[in-house]
Amino acid sequence: MKKLLFALIALFSFTALPAQQPKPAAPEKSDPQAKKILDKIRKKYEGYKTLEAAFSLAIEVPGQDKETQKGTIAQDDKKFRLEMDQQVIVSDGTTTWVYLKKNNEVQINDADPNDTENGFLTPKDLLKRYQKGDYLYSVTEKTTENGKVLTQIEFKPTDKNSEYSKLRISIDEKAGAIQNIKAFGKDGSRYTFSISKLTPNKQFAADHFTFNTKNYPGVKVEDLRL
Repeated sequence: MKKLLFALIALFSFTALPAQQPKPAAPEKSDPQAKKILDKIRKKYEGYKTLEAAFSLAIEVPGQDKETQKGTIAQDDKKFRLEMDQQVIVSDGTTTWVYLKKNNEVQINDADPNDTENGFLTPKDLLKRYQKGDYLYSVTEKTTENGKVLTQIEFKPTDKNSEYSKLRISIDEKAGAIQNIKAFGKDGSRYTFSISKLTPNKQFAADHFTFNTKNYPGVKVEDLRL
């Protein structure tokens, strides 16, 4: 699932980007101000039993046209359901189904909660991960978008083998919410995940986080589980 949510999110297709201005080297220790902001947001998100978000995902890859897709993501602990124009990805925490609409094909895999590099990265997951020492992070600037004052926090992975050079999240401190997450690939690609609507504590049907092949007549099943 590597190129699904951050190419999906790893999902997706892509333009050459202007060269970035050099930025100061990442600090050896994370910024206490950034930690204070993140701790506050994390506690709020952890208070939600479930989350559903409407979002857009913009994908930019050097040499390819920029692509933007819209979708929804629902999350209940380790279970999630992502619905996009081209595919649906569902996981009940044990099994993950990737349904390709155009091909009417579903790929079934074992879910791997320990796969932090290639796994499904949601705002809630990112807020957990900064505590584990996977990133150094600091407040970079404050910007105004659509009348909202946003605080930007930049994350640098401590793993030099990470395929991403950095992540940047924009937080509306007044609302206590993440507005967008941007990932910068070492190959020059960029993925921007923007949240347009967030619905906490929504009740989902029992089968929302499973994939029933009976609902997809003629679907081709490729079982890749070990």
